[in-house]
Amino acid sequence: MISVHRSRAVLVAAVAAVATTLAGCSTPPDDDASEIVRTTTRIAGASVVGIDRDTSTACALPSPLDPGQPANGTRTVLHTAGRSDVPVDPQRIVVLDTAALDAVCALGLWERVVGASAEVSGRPEYLGTGIGELPAVGAAGAPDVAAIERARPDVILGSSTDPDAYTSLNAVAPTVLVGSDPVFWREQFLRVGEALGRTDAARRVLDDYTTAARELGRELASPQTQASIVRFTPDGPTVEGTASFAGQVLGDLGAARPPAQRFAVVEGRPWQPVDTADPAAADGDVIFVRFAGEEGLERGTEYMRTDEWLDLGAVRDNRLFSVSDDVWSTPGPVAARAILTDLTHTLNGYSS
Repeated sequence: MISVHRSRAVLVAAVAAVATTLAGCSTPPDDDASEIVRTTTRIAGASVVGIDRDTSTACALPSPLDPGQPANGTRTVLHTAGRSDVPVDPQRIVVLDTAALDAVCALGLWERVVGASAEVSGRPEYLGTGIGELPAVGAAGAPDVAAIERARPDVILGSSTDPDAYTSLNAVAPTVLVGSDPVFWREQFLRVGEALGRTDAARRVLDDYTTAARELGRELASPQTQASIVRFTPDGPTVEGTASFAGQVLGDLGAARPPAQRFAVVEGRPWQPVDTADPAAADGDVIFVRFAGEEGLERGTEYMRTDEWLDLGAVRDNRLFSVSDDVWSTPGPVAARAILTDLTHTLNGYSS
């Protein structure tokens, strides 16, 4: 997963103020001005969402062990790389990627993390400032085994890694890999909960999120809005279907999707490329765009100034929002909650 924090930092420094209000579903000129979303921070015509995100309570309070667990000893956990005997209540955790970090944060155990992968341009800001102080143990996909050994973990958590790296990591501490397909993000989070002796707590996290999504969906009358998700990569724009992580969150909310985005998985992917000559597949009542790294940002902002893009209905109607790639791409419950917050102010909103 590619972070865009450097790009964001440049944009934040260049903006003097951000104004955020709410809007209804009617055309902006017909609404009372006091009820319309007016956001001044923009990327190529898209209003930036979440730039003032409150992360003070992003990570939960510590969750309890499952009932009936012994005071010490180990448990056998099945996972995508086999089986591991992990401590009943791990005290020193190393996480290999952002999704694992999100999961540990959701269970309130981030203060037990003694090492975390360091992305090229920093850790996800949406998880809070304390996360940025965690010791780095290599980049995601390239763990520094020596640094991990110095951290003395009693469990290592991650989504996936190559067999040689797994063998080396497992020699340091029991290593649990939960899978990296965002289509199955809930099951992967439950595996993390099991590895940490907190299956019940993990289920409660998902139940609470599902309830929050349904309640917000009713409040926003979400089935009345067709929400489009567009991600700009170095190779060009893509649209996401219903099975992508962000697509699932929109589904949990009950939001409708444009006809061209009602697919689940095509050729093993929950996304499809957009025809830049005819980007109709990217249109909707509202469009959420994000950028994969600085190359995606450069490619995306260039394309978003073309006549083909500017002719899309949502763009003409000022219903175009730029969201964080970290948040909308990281398959985890904290990110899912953050997406709900983004949608609260934008699903029925206008930008200007």
